[in-house]
This record gives sequence, structure tokens and C-alpha cells, in this order.
Amino acid sequence: MDAASPTTSIPPRSIALSGVFNFRDLGGYRTADGRMTRWRTLFRADGLDRLTPADVDVLRPYGLRTVVDLRMAHELEERGRFPVEAYPVTFHNISVLDQTWDREHAMASTLPAADFLHERYTEMLAEAGPRFADALALLAAPGALPAVFHCAAGKDRTGLLAMLVLGAVGVGHDDIVADFALTSTTIEAFRAAAAQRPEGAAALAEIPQLFWSADPMAMSRLLGDLEAAHGSVAGYARAIGLADDELAGLADNVLTS
Repeated sequence: MDAASPTTSIPPRSIALSGVFNFRDLGGYRTADGRMTRWRTLFRADGLDRLTPADVDVLRPYGLRTVVDLRMAHELEERGRFPVEAYPVTFHNISVLDQTWDREHAMASTLPAADFLHERYTEMLAEAGPRFADALALLAAPGALPAVFHCAAGKDRTGLLAMLVLGAVGVGHDDIVADFALTSTTIEAFRAAAAQRPEGAAALAEIPQLFWSADPMAMSRLLGDLEAAHGSVAGYARAIGLADDELAGLADNVLTS
């Protein structure tokens, strides 16, 4: 559900901004024990360096305390970061990639999008599991929320952390996959805006089509792998270094009865 109808009090999931296109609320998902992720408490997003002054004003009522930026250091240097001067938050940069995906390999690939993404996501978890654990630990800390985590497009790095957060607190497989798939509804606005920037169209032409996919089957298969190997996403979180008290703290921060 990405928007509220006139007959319901459920808040919209997407936050309408002019410079950022994939800013979404992770509230409203039920867990196996009957609790629910809190609304207006934890958000996922694309590049927050693009927030306009008007966007910052839209976000002020949410009282953000923490921003976790999952991009690489050179991305921050080239594009900037969350405007902490205008909206004071505790800012953390935890890069979960050491280098961007190989574009030539992707251009030449004949894999279906789900297979390509499943391979890349499996590699990312294998290479950066402890860094994802660090991000989870930040979100589990007392007083850390409301918080937002993001990368450049809010799809891959952000999608993996969203999966880990939701899965670690007990949100079900299908809801996690559905949350990932919502990016398909926002990625075209992201691309259209990128094309309007200087040299944007030329830059977009160099990005393989596979990079834009948010095929839900990729996330479903990845979840199945984690569940088979570790019993649950929480089991995987423990395997990459998250302590039981941190898992409990994450649940306390994110869930409501």
C-alpha cells in the first residue's frame, strides 16, 4: 500500500518530495507475533544529497535523529550528503560496496533481471555482512529513531538493509518482497529527473538496463537463501555479528503492539 484512501486513516507510505523520489515509510508491516512496524519512525530513501530546502521543511515534522548513508566515500565527495547544517541529525556513512557493479559485464549479460540481481545481492551480503550488521546496530541504539537510511537510487543497498531490518524484527517474507517491489513505481520518476541534469541523458545511456530493475523474485530468492541457511533473517543477523540485545533493541525501536 503506497497511499491512503479517503476511507482509511493509514498514512501514505511514500513521502512526496521534489528532489528525492523514493523516500518511503517502513511502518505498518505486521510481524509473526502480531506486532507492527511503527509509522513515521523508520524510512528508506534514495540520494538525500538532492533534498531541496522545501524538502527539508517537509521532513522537519518527522523529527529525524539519524541518517545512515550507505554510499561509497567518493559518492559523498562528488554529490554531497544529507544537509546536516539545515537539519541537524547524527550522520553515519557505512559503505556496503567497495566498487560499483561492472557495467560492461551487465551490458553483455543475458541473465534475466531476477537472476542478475540475485547474484549481485548474494555477493553484497557475502562481502559486506559485517557492515550491514553495523548499520543494524546503529538503528538498534536507544534514541536513534526516527531515522532514515539511503543509497543513491534507494533500490539495491537500501533494499538489502530494509530487508534485514524488516526480517530481523519478524516481518514476513511476502511483505518484505512487496516493500522491495515498490521501488518499481518510483524509479521512472528518478530516471526522468536524472535526465534533466547537465549531461544526465548521456550518463543514463551508459547505465545498463539491468541496473534499474527491482524484480521482486530476486528479493524472494535471496530471502529463501537466508531462511534456508540461517533459519530466519534474524538468524542471519546473528551470523554477521548482531548480538541478541541489539536484535531486541531493534525490535523495541521499530515495533509497536
